[in-house]
Amino acid sequence: MPRQVYFYDQPERFVAGTVGQPGARAFFLQASARGRITSVLLEKTQVAALAERVEEVLDEALRRSGGDAPIPAVAPVELIDTAPLDLPLEQEFRVGTMALAWDTNASCLVVEAQAVLEEETQDAEEAEVAFEDDENGPDMLRVRLSGAMARVFAKRALDLVAAGRKPCPFCNLPLDPEGHLCPRANGYRR
Repeated sequence: MPRQVYFYDQPERFVAGTVGQPGARAFFLQASARGRITSVLLEKTQVAALAERVEEVLDEALRRSGGDAPIPAVAPVELIDTAPLDLPLEQEFRVGTMALAWDTNASCLVVEAQAVLEEETQDAEEAEVAFEDDENGPDMLRVRLSGAMARVFAKRALDLVAAGRKPCPFCNLPLDPEGHLCPRANGYRR
């Protein structure tokens, strides 16, 4: 089956969001423009890594341009998006690999999220072929963002990850609403 590439060039909205309660949340990336919405499922750790890496890439692009690149140092307050994910929320695929690049010619950040491969392969050669950009590769979400929109995405994503369950003050593991069995309390509930 040919690959599906969901491409957004300067979308109206590109956000990370969740569905569910802390401790049982599902994380999504969502891009939307002109009535079209694409949502892909990913792990909390992937959201955190993506947001941190977006910040690093933007900082590096700004540094290399000598401050001339159209990238704000922080997320512009007037662009911050705190609205929930757009509905209907239909998962296109689960994210496996992600890639980032700053396009100096277009002055934009390119974010790519590829679907997890259905077939697990042990052979390194087969794995390499699977990630080539061909018509039979895994589905992909590709988004091109301005520097300001990329900063806003990263801020929201980092805030989202931090809004999870509070850590136990003793062991730093996440606390459930009913408490947890703390390894530092010899198995007693805290």
